[in-house]
Amino acid sequence: MKFILASASERRKELLGRIINEFKIIVSDFDETSINFQGHCGEYVKELALGKINAVSKNVIDDCVIIGCDTIVYHNGEILGKPKDEKDAYKMLQSLSGTSHKVYSGIAVKNTATNEIKTDYVCTEVYFSEISSSQINEYIETNEPMDKAGAYGIQGYGGIFVEKIIGCYYNVVGLPLNKLYNMLREMGVNL
Repeated sequence: MKFILASASERRKELLGRIINEFKIIVSDFDETSINFQGHCGEYVKELALGKINAVSKNVIDDCVIIGCDTIVYHNGEILGKPKDEKDAYKMLQSLSGTSHKVYSGIAVKNTATNEIKTDYVCTEVYFSEISSSQINEYIETNEPMDKAGAYGIQGYGGIFVEKIIGCYYNVVGLPLNKLYNMLREMGVNL
């Protein structure tokens, strides 16, 4: 069986490589702004992941399994995406300091041979310790926060701010491996 990852994320590429030896990357051109957030984070990220696999499947001829994922950080009733600039990153990290937030990843999997589609999501609660202004500024100087939802990477230097998590670590990185593995098995795809 051939596999396609519908993502440009280096983190997802690395994580998928832990369970699937060979796969192709086709970056989706799906317009994420076409999905409006209706208040339910799990449904929202599932719709985004589904949009990605459907966009990629239009350009695929061979039978394969397409995997799409989307991750958001949700805090105080607001979705924290990737920061627009350093000021935005600072604001996000300051708001996360000393509090907990939730990270949601939606996964969509499509078998193009059968047209079977599965979608699901994972939620992990992340607790940040108190972080000072100087710590935030030092972290922003690493440039790590700039391409990450919520302005931090748990797998990188940003992990020093994480006091604890409840749930799947890989979800916070960007691809919940256990959930994906079980979804593939439910579709009859054995790795």
